[in-house]
Amino acid sequence: MKLSCTKENLHQGLSITSHLMTKNVNLPILQNVLIKAEGGTVRFTSTNLELAVHCTVRGKIEETGENTIPSKLFFDYVSLLPNETIHIETENDSMHIECGKYKTKINGLSASEFPLVPKVEGDNLFKIPVDEFKRGLLQVLFSVATNESRPELTGVLMQFFQFNGEGRLKMASTDSYRLSEKIIPVTSEITEEKQVVVPARTLSEVSRILSVFKDEVDLPSTISLQLAQNQALFVYGPVELISRVIDESYPDYEQIIPKQFQTKAILDREDFLKSVKAASLFSKNGLFDVTLQFDPQNSIVEAQATDSVRGQNSSSCEAELIGQKNTVTINYRYLLDGLQAMDSDRVNFEMIDASNPCLLSPEGKIEAYRYVLMPIKA
Repeated sequence: MKLSCTKENLHQGLSITSHLMTKNVNLPILQNVLIKAEGGTVRFTSTNLELAVHCTVRGKIEETGENTIPSKLFFDYVSLLPNETIHIETENDSMHIECGKYKTKINGLSASEFPLVPKVEGDNLFKIPVDEFKRGLLQVLFSVATNESRPELTGVLMQFFQFNGEGRLKMASTDSYRLSEKIIPVTSEITEEKQVVVPARTLSEVSRILSVFKDEVDLPSTISLQLAQNQALFVYGPVELISRVIDESYPDYEQIIPKQFQTKAILDREDFLKSVKAASLFSKNGLFDVTLQFDPQNSIVEAQATDSVRGQNSSSCEAELIGQKNTVTINYRYLLDGLQAMDSDRVNFEMIDASNPCLLSPEGKIEAYRYVLMPIKA
């Protein structure tokens, strides 16, 4: 293999793929990136056996071939090189790299030892607006369960459906203490409803990859998702990401979302955030409790917390209140997560009583994003 490539292209390919490298005593090649040169392109591939990433960049190919070298070492080295053309040539399993006054040799492993990455072939192909998808991921990924005891909760439910003749994607996640649900448009036609549970680690990697391209202008406005029986393929510009999907069925969470409420408050999001943060400084360690008191008569919501060592706090903010006087105690970290995930100036907070779930949503966009919080029961 013999090729030349700009630093910019080489750095981009490695920044996309080197992040996946993993330490595995039995399979040291998983720490390597597979580099394949042919047809005027250089293709980088890395895998951790659960997901795999391909990234293709342009290069001048003098001799086709493929080899693997340690991905983090190669990425760190390329990052230090001057912004000039980089010349690469392999000799057996070693790779010689020249750029300006820099010369190095990196020892690698034969490409024949690299795991085979399966192809995804399926009839279900969806095109999702990339900006909406990036925002949606930020609004659901934080509430995914980290405990592996229920594998389906370590993923995000992605449900494709038709609504008023237009395609929609519903994304939902829960860790049993809170639930996030986001609905975004889909540009491709949806002939039948389809749902899949995608591991949160996969979607976090997709989000990271999309952020690498944030300043580029000639990339597509949509990201493609192709679904096969037990795999998902995300394609965006020069990048392909292949992942397994979670086989277990996602719980029917609709039944826990309240439909009627005793109290509804409309609050300024920033004021509410500051009030909760002030009270949180005095919440009990490990419990993270903040009590919210809704007072319709005086049109205020008061956040309170008391700690026997540090003291106590009461912070209030103005609100439009409908319904009866009410009180609920909730985990302030979960409440802040939901408030910070919204970009609206005002938010709705709806509740029944101290023992039932509370519903948080952006004002005027209730159908687009819903965040459900379980209270801390006395």
